[in-house]
Amino acid sequence: MSTGGSSTTRGGSLGDLVSRLESRDILRSVLAGSSALAGIEVLGVTHDSRQVRPGWVFVAIPGEHHDGHDHAPAAVAAGAAALIMERAQPIPGVPQVLVGAPRRALAAAAAWFEHDPSHALGIVGITGTDGKTTTAYLIRSMLEAAGLRTGLLGTIDVIAGGRSLGNPGRATTPEAPELQAHLRQMRDAGDRWAVVESTSHGLAQERVGEVAYDVAVHTNVTHEHLEFHKTPAAYRAAKRRLFERLAIGPANPDKGHGKHAVINLDDPFSDLFLTAAQDAGATIHGYGADPAGVATIRALTVRERQGIEMDVRTPRWEERVHIQLAGRFNVHNALAAIGVGEALGLDPGAMRAGLAGLERVPGRMESVDLGQPFQVIVDYAHTPEALAKALDALAPLALVGGGRLICVFGSAGDRDVAKRPMMGRVAGERCRVVVVTDEDPRSEGSEAILDAIAVGAERTGRVRGRDLLLIPDRATAIATAIGEARPGDVVVLAGKGHERSIEMATGPMPWDEAAAARAALLDLGYGAGR
Repeated sequence: MSTGGSSTTRGGSLGDLVSRLESRDILRSVLAGSSALAGIEVLGVTHDSRQVRPGWVFVAIPGEHHDGHDHAPAAVAAGAAALIMERAQPIPGVPQVLVGAPRRALAAAAAWFEHDPSHALGIVGITGTDGKTTTAYLIRSMLEAAGLRTGLLGTIDVIAGGRSLGNPGRATTPEAPELQAHLRQMRDAGDRWAVVESTSHGLAQERVGEVAYDVAVHTNVTHEHLEFHKTPAAYRAAKRRLFERLAIGPANPDKGHGKHAVINLDDPFSDLFLTAAQDAGATIHGYGADPAGVATIRALTVRERQGIEMDVRTPRWEERVHIQLAGRFNVHNALAAIGVGEALGLDPGAMRAGLAGLERVPGRMESVDLGQPFQVIVDYAHTPEALAKALDALAPLALVGGGRLICVFGSAGDRDVAKRPMMGRVAGERCRVVVVTDEDPRSEGSEAILDAIAVGAERTGRVRGRDLLLIPDRATAIATAIGEARPGDVVVLAGKGHERSIEMATGPMPWDEAAAARAALLDLGYGAGR
């Protein structure tokens, strides 16, 4: 396996960086001082002019709301050694490297600066609307149990060398400089594999443009992010790019693992990913929960007993698998992880031990228990499909206890508006009490967002002020829902999960969903002595 460069050095000369851009067929021309490029040492790469330090290269990205070219003078004033841009600017004295694809250039420059860490790591990429994070944690637990030290980069956390680095920026797939720096940390810490959640934004915006994937995993595709992708077809096409990136080329060398695609054959759009994987020359591992289906990795039986027990058949083995995570939808997440183990030929016993060893995923079906006679569950479900799966998984608990489902949720501002009434309909059909609240309103007014969600709930017969409550303040909404709960009820707090802030118009507001639930329970007198 290639080492991808020295583990102690970063960067190189500007001439070397320009050569990398030329090799990727991104370079158009170099203006101002091109003869001295070899003598300019690059000390950093960024697309954010506020981060520029002396000796750094600034990459101007034309954005939806801001154009990086407008910030080039500020970057030069901060000490930028060179500018990588789509259009030349009247800024003397600094080399201007003109490129045809600024986002591809940013990815190439970031990977070059960190000496291509993904060339020295096995890389598992996961894409899909729902289930990416849980699947990532299951895969990491399985690889670690097989003796393969594994890093993780995703929604909840970044883990390098077994150490949590956190994810305060909340981006599941960060911009290329940060992403490559994290992969570099994993490589330098001795990790052998990295599990990378690869979102549609990250794929469409080339954030993962130079990541050398070995295994691509598809969980599912449902409704999400149309505010960015505009159409469902464009959203699916963005996710398809993960499988296209399996093709061996300048940015994705063969590291000796082969190239593999792990695909959910129960998903109606699986053919899209199958075709891309076949075109890339990848070995395909299909999984599914239909015991009579065509998937080579499938669940024959499923039982919900202190988590999930399922009898699994793969081309290599047939055995009972146990996972501690609640919710029948986790069957597919576990099968996806098993697909990765099969792709890499891991020991089946180690695979099963790794899957069984994962106790929890933060903010996913997380119970808050202070001794109250009803259940409170925190979950990240923030799409119509994910909310439906979470509520369907928890409905039997309410039924057994003779209680009701009560749900607290919202929908993000400045994001996909079409899903708002869909979310309301999903909750209205399944819950006896629906409480709609802020999720991340951002620059939008809460009232409009909540009203759009409520319209969907009203179509199912829910009535505002009776069993449909609109309460913008999330802490108040949670307290109201918990105050409404009776013995046997299940209160579901959906949409925030692990996140530690609510994005308001004025900026991020610190937040902890489970802590808000505990505070509400304590106010009602539960948890005394705990």
